[in-house]
Amino acid sequence: MGSRRLSMIIAIFLAAALFCLAAYNAGLASAVGGQPGSGSDPLVTRSWVEAFVQQKLGSAPAGGGLVWEVKELEPDEVFLGRAGTEFVLRGGRAVIVDPTGSGIPDLTAGTNVAAGKGVAANHLFVAPKSDGRGIQAQTRVIIMFRGGSL
Repeated sequence: MGSRRLSMIIAIFLAAALFCLAAYNAGLASAVGGQPGSGSDPLVTRSWVEAFVQQKLGSAPAGGGLVWEVKELEPDEVFLGRAGTEFVLRGGRAVIVDPTGSGIPDLTAGTNVAAGKGVAANHLFVAPKSDGRGIQAQTRVIIMFRGGSL
C-alpha cells in the first residue's frame, strides 16, 4: 500500500509540474507580442536602422562625421577642425594651429598641446570649438579625421 501511495504522489507532482510548465510557456508566447511581422513585432531593414541612427545622431550619412576620412596636406597647408572634429596624424610632420591660445587636447597622451608645438603621430586630437584650431603641415602630411573641417 505504501508504494501505491508514493506512485500516486509522484503522479500528482508530475501533473502539477507539467501544468505549471505549460502555463509558463503560454505566458511567454503572449508576452512576445504576437506574430513576427505584425505591428507589435515589425521587421526592419538595415538601411532603415542606419537612417534612424543617423537621424538620432543628427548627422548626414555622406561625409557625416561617423566615418573616418583621409586627407593629404601639402607643406604649409592648414587643416582646421570644427567643434568635436577628431584627427590623427598618420604621416609627415605638423604643428598645432591655435589662435585662441587654449591649445588642442591630445586624448592619447592626456595633455593639451599649445600652438606651434609638434603633433605626435598616431595620437588622437580633438578640436574643442569651431574657432580656428587645427594643424599646419611642415612636410607632406596624411591625416585621418572624422567630423567637419573649416
